[in-house]
Amino acid sequence: MSRRGVLAGIGASAGVVAMSAKSYARVRGANDRLQVAVVGLNGRGQAHYAAFSKLPNVEVTHFVDVDALVLPKRAAEFVAKGYAAPKLERDYRRVLDGRGVDIMAIATPDHWHTKLAIDSMAASRDVYLEKPMSMAPAEGEALIAAEQRYRRTLQIGNQQRSSRETRELADLIRAGELGDVYHGETWYANARKSIGRGEAVAAPAHLDWDLWQGPRPRGPYRSNLVHYNWHWFWRYGTGEICNNALHEIDVARWLMGLGYPETVDARGARHFHRGDDWEMYDTLQLDLAYGNGKTIRWDGQSCNGIARFGRGRGTLLYGTRGSALVDRNGFEIFDLAGKSVRKVQAPAESETTGTVGEGALDMLHAGNFVDVIRGRAPALNSPVGEGQVSTTICHLGNMAYRTGAVLRIDAASGRPDNAEAMKLWALDYEPGWEVKA
Repeated sequence: MSRRGVLAGIGASAGVVAMSAKSYARVRGANDRLQVAVVGLNGRGQAHYAAFSKLPNVEVTHFVDVDALVLPKRAAEFVAKGYAAPKLERDYRRVLDGRGVDIMAIATPDHWHTKLAIDSMAASRDVYLEKPMSMAPAEGEALIAAEQRYRRTLQIGNQQRSSRETRELADLIRAGELGDVYHGETWYANARKSIGRGEAVAAPAHLDWDLWQGPRPRGPYRSNLVHYNWHWFWRYGTGEICNNALHEIDVARWLMGLGYPETVDARGARHFHRGDDWEMYDTLQLDLAYGNGKTIRWDGQSCNGIARFGRGRGTLLYGTRGSALVDRNGFEIFDLAGKSVRKVQAPAESETTGTVGEGALDMLHAGNFVDVIRGRAPALNSPVGEGQVSTTICHLGNMAYRTGAVLRIDAASGRPDNAEAMKLWALDYEPGWEVKA
């Protein structure tokens, strides 16, 4: 059937006289191949293009990165797996100015997430955005406003929300399997090495350092900053709490039915590799207290890889009828005596503590996103509103750590009542690179 015939049939069956451009785009998306540009290829971007390229009627057509060396390297790897060679671009704006790309999959460093997502939606692209969705809570507010203004589909990369096993557990909890779930224990453990002492040197010729910095106020290039260690510098990163705690805190509050807490308390320190350039904590305990007596705790060990229950990361939920242990690869339920009464394992595993994090969840999460675009799924598994709550909680953890204060939080907005903490609510930007909804 022609497009004109499709539209005529829909209009007749629904009694619709006219159809908006937005509706037409969704009808078209149900039949046409969706084309994806992946932005940022040194880490999670590899998981993004692996996931999207496996979805039916979806094609990864563009690779975008400010590093001229990584582009041909990743393209060669992609072609070796049997896919068509992608177009290579160093500046995402060239993709947005062109035609053919329907989806921007963003896996850049944290300081680029909000700016790039808003620019993409303004250019009529749907967006799959790696977490954290912002570098500060005010950016998340701008992202929500932009999504409402441009009416695009925006999926946040908290991919465990698309786990079939975790969703099954959510149904069991709602049915009362655990009774009243009153506490969530979450953790992350790794054995990160020292980043050493870097030097302020000229950026290598293959790296567009100005574009890499993007929205952030300009600073000198350091020899130990790119491509991963930016996580541990306050100018560009958000620490282990937004890098990894965000996943488990999101799962815990989702399964417990919680929003913003009443108080946020964070106690952290640097215990390892103290002579290097790492600016943040490597060990942090975060405590969230809710008005109904419910609590969530995150224990972050960046440099001590001791596992709990054989897992480097996970969530343990305590209830009045039993408890549940859940991670990216399944769950197990225990009675009050600690006896295992139900165990469900995912048929395909997802990586847990690696820097790329590739696995089955990526395909499920990207699949949910694509299904919503095509009108085949009723809702996103990780919408921006939910992403804002979980991401802001993690930002509040950093604020509590940096101010040394226990923060009291407004339940509606997530804002702390602490003036020093509120200085960290928003960011300064390089002139001309401001984040605006």
